[in-house]
Amino acid sequence: MAGRFPVGQRLRILDVGMGQGTQALRLARAGHSVTGLESDAEMVATARQTLATEPEGIRERFRLIEGDGRETGAHFLPGAFDVVLCHGVLMYVQEPDAMLAGLARVLAPGGLLSLLVRNADALAMRPGLAGDFPSALAAFGSDSYTNRLGLPGRADRLDALTATLAGIAAPLHAWYGVRVFTDGADNDAELPAPEDLERLLAAEDRAGRTEPYKRVAALLHLCGVRG
Repeated sequence: MAGRFPVGQRLRILDVGMGQGTQALRLARAGHSVTGLESDAEMVATARQTLATEPEGIRERFRLIEGDGRETGAHFLPGAFDVVLCHGVLMYVQEPDAMLAGLARVLAPGGLLSLLVRNADALAMRPGLAGDFPSALAAFGSDSYTNRLGLPGRADRLDALTATLAGIAAPLHAWYGVRVFTDGADNDAELPAPEDLERLLAAEDRAGRTEPYKRVAALLHLCGVRG
């Protein structure tokens, strides 16, 4: 976003599948007008509780809607947003093309579509590095997996999503890898000391922008721009 839009521009942002609103609230605090769309009632309730503790100006810039990301046409007009975020959602959508077309539809010309998806071409990395070679072998050529909560998920491939973005008039502008070195960390692992954490994040950022490392990241961050 910082590289796409002028510094200080107040953006209209839609966060699809916002969860408990952590990302959306950060953007509202930064001065943007944010709409959070979430289908899980408990997540929406948590977001409302958190929002209630924010200053009035932030509450006025934040709109919460309980709804499905596959039904954006029922909630929003075409071209209503400068930025649409869809992070950690597509892995639970079996037929994502229609949803992606709907997200592109609500983008203004020149708007940014930001997707965070599971990388199907790297599904063997986590079990392989953990020494689970039967699971690693089964992951080759697959686009399905089970996440750490035991829920089934679906992964995407860069080439296929690139073609989809071109087909919905939001062609790929840039892409990055996410969790290149840290995907194997335990969920309850303690953060390292501040100076070590700084180095870790620097290494992840560098790897996520650099070939060939970013191609084996657990997640892919794709940015399309509406024509």
